[in-house]
Amino acid sequence: MTPCPRCGEIAAAGQEYCLECGARLPGASHLRRARDPGQGWVVRTALALVVAIAGAAAAVAATGSNDERARVMTATGGFATVPTSSTLPAPEGGPGGIVDWPAGEDGWTIALASVPQTRGRPAAVARAREARKSGLSPVGILDSSRYASLHPGYWVVFVGIYTSEAEATSALEPARRFARTATVRRIVS
Repeated sequence: MTPCPRCGEIAAAGQEYCLECGARLPGASHLRRARDPGQGWVVRTALALVVAIAGAAAAVAATGSNDERARVMTATGGFATVPTSSTLPAPEGGPGGIVDWPAGEDGWTIALASVPQTRGRPAAVARAREARKSGLSPVGILDSSRYASLHPGYWVVFVGIYTSEAEATSALEPARRFARTATVRRIVS
């Protein structure tokens, strides 16, 4: 215990400032040197730098970098080309030129309308005939309950039977002139 040289208040050992008047107490300078490790931060920073460099070297070694440069290619627009021969059989026209989806075949189509089955098949047939009159072909109707990729309970009026999504998408524009909400759909048996 030492007294403060300014106000005489007793200060505890190791105290740097007087709690009464705020004056710096004598002998506190040696405490500051003991707490300040000098250039210890430099050693810690250098150690962190060495660890970072070692980690970067390990990452480069792990990726197997070599002198061969990987070539990055970017696709810009267009669609993949579709083979000229289709694996799906040609649709057969039913009454009124309305086709059926090929039995047991998976593929892509453009859904023009989904009519709830509670409204009956005649409502879907009427919509399909409108599509035929507007120049779309082949137009068909399918029962969504028979296909795993469709939500059950609807008559789906469709146009086209395609082997790829790209092929169906390329035919979407004329269908959208007839039905603004026409969409490409995958048909899975």
